Amino acid sequence: MTTPLVEVRRVRLGDPLTEPLVRELTEEYVTRYGPGGRQEMSRYSAAEFAPPHGLLLLLLAGGEPVAGGAYRRYDESTAEVKRMWTHSAHRRRGLARRVLAELEAAAAAAGYRRIHLTTGPRQPEAKGLYLATGYTPLFDPAADPAPAFGPLPFEKNLTAHH
Repeated sequence: MTTPLVEVRRVRLGDPLTEPLVRELTEEYVTRYGPGGRQEMSRYSAAEFAPPHGLLLLLLAGGEPVAGGAYRRYDESTAEVKRMWTHSAHRRRGLARRVLAELEAAAAAAGYRRIHLTTGPRQPEAKGLYLATGYTPLFDPAADPAPAFGPLPFEKNLTAHH
């Protein structure tokens, strides 16, 4: 099954279109990491992901959200990618890669020179995505992350790519 033509839409956290992203990500984090997953989803206010320093975007197919992601200001020259999500029924179709490319282009246009992000040790598909899209791991990717349970940080220099 292919995903229909995709529209990129910039939204604000709290927009009804963000509800599937928030619901599914919260379920995913709680399933993989326990009750702390809920705290992660409420760690940042909607304002953190709002222009001019932040952005939340969704990919819509047939008007329905199928993937999304956001960035927030990490420091003066760095955006931090957060809330990467692909609807469970639309995975393995390159949508997360598209969201990441859209976020990178928008961050570069907003004047950021670098992207920082972290993923968790229980999200191997996210780790694979970031390695495949040119992110530099700030950890040893060959090491077994299970004992540490800490976040796996990555970075990417935007000026070299845009």
